[in-house]
Amino acid sequence: MKHRHRMPFGAELAGAGAGVRFALWAPGAPEVVLEHRRGTADEAWREQVMRARDGGWHEATVQDAAAGDDYRFRLPDGLRVPDPASRANPQDVHGPSRVVDPQAHAWQDDGWRGRPWTEAVIYELHVGCFTPEGTFAAARARLPQLVELGVTALGLMPLADFAGARGWGYDGVLPFAPESSYGTPEDLKRLIDAAHGLGLMVLADVVYNHFGPDGNYLHAYCPDFFNPAHQTPWGAAINFDGPGARTVRDFFVHNALYWIEEFRFDGLRMDAVHAIRDDSPVPIVEEICDAIRRGPGRERAVHVVLENDLNQARRLRRGADDGRPQAATAQWNDDLHHAAHVLLTGEADGYYADFADRPDERFALALARGFVYAGEASAFRGGEPRGEPCDGLALDAFVSYLQTHDQIGNRALGERIDTLAGHAPQVLAARACVLLSPHVPMLFMGEEWGAATPFLYFCDFGATPLGEAVSNGRRAEFARFAAFADEAARAAIPDPNAARTFLRSKLRWQERVEPAHAALLRHTRALLATRREHIAPRLAGGSRALAHGCTDGVVSVDWALGGARPARLHLRANLSGQPRRVARPPGAVIHVLGAVEGDGATLVLPAGGVHASVDDD
Repeated sequence: MKHRHRMPFGAELAGAGAGVRFALWAPGAPEVVLEHRRGTADEAWREQVMRARDGGWHEATVQDAAAGDDYRFRLPDGLRVPDPASRANPQDVHGPSRVVDPQAHAWQDDGWRGRPWTEAVIYELHVGCFTPEGTFAAARARLPQLVELGVTALGLMPLADFAGARGWGYDGVLPFAPESSYGTPEDLKRLIDAAHGLGLMVLADVVYNHFGPDGNYLHAYCPDFFNPAHQTPWGAAINFDGPGARTVRDFFVHNALYWIEEFRFDGLRMDAVHAIRDDSPVPIVEEICDAIRRGPGRERAVHVVLENDLNQARRLRRGADDGRPQAATAQWNDDLHHAAHVLLTGEADGYYADFADRPDERFALALARGFVYAGEASAFRGGEPRGEPCDGLALDAFVSYLQTHDQIGNRALGERIDTLAGHAPQVLAARACVLLSPHVPMLFMGEEWGAATPFLYFCDFGATPLGEAVSNGRRAEFARFAAFADEAARAAIPDPNAARTFLRSKLRWQERVEPAHAALLRHTRALLATRREHIAPRLAGGSRALAHGCTDGVVSVDWALGGARPARLHLRANLSGQPRRVARPPGAVIHVLGAVEGDGATLVLPAGGVHASVDDD
């Protein structure tokens, strides 16, 4: 099978012997010169003035151009820029773009139609840190271990080409070009093809709320790409609702479809949609979701997951007739994370302040309904209400977790939850709650064995004013925290621009065989096996909470599970530091961690003890 997404911009192969059509939207440039060279870098650049068209478009067709050729655009002031729709930029974001034949890869996944969302167990990973090599090819070699673990979906942190050889990916500037330090577009396709062969979905993290600060040349020739009427922390917002917005919106709609159609991704995780400024009657998020649903979503299961601090339940609604998502499939559930984090660590700085009061009860509430803040006042936000009522949502609308790249890496020292909580048994209990709940669970790479490696914030802006500003700003950011009030303490915060910071963040796979880590790996594997056998098959018809509560640190939640095998799922988890006696819930036991029988009608749960059971209707 061959797969290609056709675009009105960028470099498009025109057909056998017809060369390549190059198109650039540059309404701010009266003239654009295409510079093109055949094959290798030893060839001389050839120039061709592009034909100006209505609406700010510039176009040229080069009859003898072919896949593998390099090209770039020269502006009237002499500035040479890559193609913003480049499919590959092997010399990084300031270098020339490369023509790619999207149909060169012969896909082996002809029968792949995706997987139902109710089967999703997501594993978030950073390609550069997941393996020592930090490449698509090296990640592909590790896929069987993730399948053995019980993972069903990979969540790849952003792949759009960013400046330098290391970064989180959220400062990408070429949204169509896979990060060149990870490998070629062909390498990424091989990774996804192999994943599908093993039954794994693959989700791409995309950033549609801003461009990175290094390598974004759009301001130089396309000021219409931004709308100064909306200001953001990154400057003028991307123009989704001002004059010229239709072309900008098309750029991002095509980007979403490109990843799904040309690379066969099974869905997208859309970063920080709350930071998108868009007053259109149909917001760009909904337009993208609709384009996916009406396009590739008709032929296979394709999922859209939002990061949305506004907790907008309306974006997660299902259709009354078919139960299909009307916009997004799910949202990252930071509320559950925040409640669990406060409960396990005692930290209450910043946004954690909203969860400092009765965090165990808030954790139980999050397990029961999804959002903790579904219209309630947020003290952290000055008493403003946050969120929308979510009681009618199926619980697979929430992707829940104990940690993510954000919640680890935005810490000064990048510590993971197991390290922060001193490997307390309550962490095991909280993880069991997430993995056995009707929510869609997510693990951050290495969490399955309690990786000791940090995940730090890192970038590669070099010895430049920008690099220095990022390094200094990182340390200044933590000056308001008591632990870093001292200048010497701030100086110990790893420099994000240093290569060592990136290298420290790489997983050490050899940890998996060390006794403590191996025991945790077995525990995680067993939990996911329980989920696969007893819970996932019962989720197809939806899920809802029947009751929830927390008494003396024991979280209790009962859920109704629909589908072909309707049932009730009962979970009891002792997140206190003392043994607790609880009433024994009904049903067949599916998981026990430390729980022992009491007098027949009760259970004794040690600190960190868990008991889960299912009774069928």
